[in-house]
Amino acid sequence: MTECFSIDNYNKQLERKVDILKTLLSDFSLPELTVYSSPISHYRMRAEFRIWHHGEELYHIMYDKKTKKRVRVDEFPIATKLINQAMQTILPLLQHNHLLRHLLFQIDYFSTLSGQLLITLLYHKKLNDEWIIEAKKLKMQLAKQGVNASIVGRASNQKIAIDVDYIDEALPVMDKTFLYRQVENSFTQPNAAVNIKMLQWAVSVTKNSSGDLLEFYCGNGNFSIALAQNFRKVLATEIAKASVYSAQHNIAINHIDNLTIVRLSAEEFTSAIKREREFNRLKGIHLDDYRCDTVLVDPPRAGLDLNTIDILKSYKTIIYISCNPNTLRDNLQLLSKTHSIQHFAMFDQFPYTDHIETGIVLCKK
Repeated sequence: MTECFSIDNYNKQLERKVDILKTLLSDFSLPELTVYSSPISHYRMRAEFRIWHHGEELYHIMYDKKTKKRVRVDEFPIATKLINQAMQTILPLLQHNHLLRHLLFQIDYFSTLSGQLLITLLYHKKLNDEWIIEAKKLKMQLAKQGVNASIVGRASNQKIAIDVDYIDEALPVMDKTFLYRQVENSFTQPNAAVNIKMLQWAVSVTKNSSGDLLEFYCGNGNFSIALAQNFRKVLATEIAKASVYSAQHNIAINHIDNLTIVRLSAEEFTSAIKREREFNRLKGIHLDDYRCDTVLVDPPRAGLDLNTIDILKSYKTIIYISCNPNTLRDNLQLLSKTHSIQHFAMFDQFPYTDHIETGIVLCKK
């Protein structure tokens, strides 16, 4: 499996993605594309595997997307070395523990560049006090073999953290290091090395910006925390409670004093801006105090809805982080009527897949 991960193979797949992206967006007037590559292996910070029970033996599996057949996974070169070490260490321990292995159907691994690891065990059964006792033993057994991990157990409508349900990441961005709390089962950028490049690009293209920044879909504050240094004030929105909790923690731990997070969807915030609705979650926040010349959006694969696009057209600068070049193209057909593209970047978040991450900066004509 590891023979696939060569510089030559990596560069070929990267060139193919560049060609696809340029072709998809060929109808627009584009500046030169800046391409940000990934490490060729051990770049993915999280991984999820089903667990196959074969007699007394346990092993990780994944399902082939084309054939739907299960594939045994003993090593996973795209995941961090820390995850690979944990994969090989935990199964023998679970194999000989009937209570921990019984009705275990999945294991999720979540790691950081800073060396922290979270392992989630998922079950088709209710977890009880006996499970907690055995999970604590498992944590100690892993530590004795050099794998220091937090353990979380999940079952239907149940979640038990043996100690904590998060890991803390440290990302160097230019001359600063930002700390990010990342909560189990919430969204984070999966390729930390490329995420650092995305943050550096975003900081660079917003240097000397005027006014304030508005960000939709801010997650745990990944972009807004790094970008706060370039703006007078930042207002960011996020709907997921776990991400809002993480963002509030990250604001405090990074000593950011000009960033406010509100728990609203992009659509709800759009309604608030238009004065169509009032939200209790905006109490104490005066939207008229913000002079947002710049807006950053990092939408899901479905892209931006028409109401949000209409709102964006009024901003001087739009930073669009896209995880789907097809919906990006559709959105640009509307945004390019009022804005021109000034910066164009591709970030290889998911090597060896069809996934393409794009960064676009549009300025009002």
